[in-house]
Amino acid sequence: MTRVIIDKALYRDGRRDTCGDLSDELDAIRVTGSATDFIWIGLKDPSMAELEHVNDELGLGLHPLAIEDAVMGRQRAKIELYGRTVFVVLKTLSYIEETSDVETGELMVHIGEHFVLTIRRGELSPLAGVRKGLEEEPDKLVLGPMAALHAIMDRVVDQYREIEVEVARDVDEIEEAVFSEGLVSSDTIYRLKREVLEFRRAITPLIAPLRLLLTSTRTPLPHEELRLLFRDVDDHLHFVADRVDSYDRLLTDVLSANLAKISVQQNSDMRKISAWVAIAAVPTMIAGIYGMNFDFMPELRWHYGYFIVLGVMAAACTGLYVTFKRVRWL
Repeated sequence: MTRVIIDKALYRDGRRDTCGDLSDELDAIRVTGSATDFIWIGLKDPSMAELEHVNDELGLGLHPLAIEDAVMGRQRAKIELYGRTVFVVLKTLSYIEETSDVETGELMVHIGEHFVLTIRRGELSPLAGVRKGLEEEPDKLVLGPMAALHAIMDRVVDQYREIEVEVARDVDEIEEAVFSEGLVSSDTIYRLKREVLEFRRAITPLIAPLRLLLTSTRTPLPHEELRLLFRDVDDHLHFVADRVDSYDRLLTDVLSANLAKISVQQNSDMRKISAWVAIAAVPTMIAGIYGMNFDFMPELRWHYGYFIVLGVMAAACTGLYVTFKRVRWL
């Protein structure tokens, strides 16, 4: 069991206490502890057998479906109520500055009486500093295990807001480039649109469960103070979701505008090519006529015939050039 446990802590009356054997500490809390005392256990990439062993040894009472989801991973963001336990799946995101990519990880949280069990899948984790920050606020920590869930979700949503700022900068840069003089590759716009879609997939499924957590009669939030804290997270999540939706729509419009701009540029190029072909066709036609080697062409025997033909070519080409210039084909 200890192989997958990367962190553990015991909290009494809103303050961290020395944590010995997890089974003994949890049993003691259940017998003599207050309703808000709890143990916080952190796991990383446990197998099914390892998570079931933790569940059985500590008597956490995790639902088999919650255990399966936590082990299998690749779940939608959600909040599930299983009897007296709460199972939360959060998508963690990271913005790669060099490539402007958004990478996704997963964080599962099991909440029950006197325990918080966090399971990290992959390397992306927003928990760095969450425990320490929460331990510096005993008034919040004394609210119990759901206070730890709030701290985790608040950090994840704050991470969303940080990434939203970076994505907004990328969208603004592409929008400015599309409506400037040059052309932008459609691949660049489409790739950013895919990153925005990845962003939406991470946050949109969480909106309804979080709102249900605040409004349901079965809500596990025992205090009004906790409801206020989670409502603040809900507001921030809606703010980010609205912004990301607007970026998706904007990128769709930008992609259409860029394709239209490319089409206009191609039409302009085709007009120029056609105009030059028409200008070149006149001397080509005249030269072709005089290159057919007829036995009798009187003007060729005339002293000024050669110069007159060249003049006709020049005049025709100049006239066509002026005409095409007037109609903006050149």
